[in-house]
Amino acid sequence: MTPLIETISLKKYFRTPAGPLHAVDGVDLRIEKKKTLGIVGESGCGKSTLGSVILRLTEPTSGDILYDGNSILNLDRRRMNRMRRNMQMIFQDPYSSLNPRLSVSELIAEPMIVNKMPPGRGEIFARTRKLMDTVGLASRLTNAYPHELDGGRRQRIGVARALALNPAFIVCDEPVSALDVSIQAQILNLLMDLQDELGLTYMFITHDLSVVKHISDRIAVMYLGQCIELASSDDLFRSPAHPYTRALMAAIPVISLDEKDLFSNLIRGEVVSPVNLKPGCRFAGRCEMRAEECLEDMPELKEYEPGHLVACRLALPGPGAV
Repeated sequence: MTPLIETISLKKYFRTPAGPLHAVDGVDLRIEKKKTLGIVGESGCGKSTLGSVILRLTEPTSGDILYDGNSILNLDRRRMNRMRRNMQMIFQDPYSSLNPRLSVSELIAEPMIVNKMPPGRGEIFARTRKLMDTVGLASRLTNAYPHELDGGRRQRIGVARALALNPAFIVCDEPVSALDVSIQAQILNLLMDLQDELGLTYMFITHDLSVVKHISDRIAVMYLGQCIELASSDDLFRSPAHPYTRALMAAIPVISLDEKDLFSNLIRGEVVSPVNLKPGCRFAGRCEMRAEECLEDMPELKEYEPGHLVACRLALPGPGAV
């Protein structure tokens, strides 16, 4: 079956005075229709840049992006604007992503007014009221402004705006990281209910492993712009193979009185600069398992088990941390 979204050797480099910064470097991903691909990794690993490049909010340096089997990189501005009706984004900060001068109803109606979908103003505001009900915003908030609302309600506005044009694919860029834990659960459940109801496909970007496990069908682990492990959610948590993934699993908070258990698996060393990267595995400088060959060239993402891909020569089977 043709995936809804596919990237082929996708790269995004930024020019700096010291040389090219490798934000996204050769990423190959497939997101099946009506499924969720979780993207997880440390801050600065390229997660948000990847989402921005897939939507062509940031143009890639090289590679290809396929939507339902067709490349979107050869679309001109007019056709790309039409394509973006099918590809939307929920942003991380539910306050700075909203225009403070617009009311709740105006914020939700704005995408429909710009795209003239539906064509009549009466139909637009009827759909606005329906979207407010869909995402759990009370009708009494119609004329409220973002500064009058809490973070959860602001993010519900962001979800409603993403749904306004009936998209098939949504990039969720850490949509719950700025929210309280109880509100996080509400937004996650809302997103999952909407996926079931509307048949949506998600790319869910986060640094929170408990969140990504809850919502994702498959999970890609990124490190310094590269995908280093890709597996189903169950397989990844049951048997993480890459040393970096294992370290992430070990960092999940647990209730323990044994200090050795809490600190024995911490990653040592500093993240190398993504500018003018040297040959070899990018995690080698922090990996206690590294061998000489790890410093020579970057391992390819290969099948470790059926459906489980790992970019590590020394990947070993073992029980997961969760």
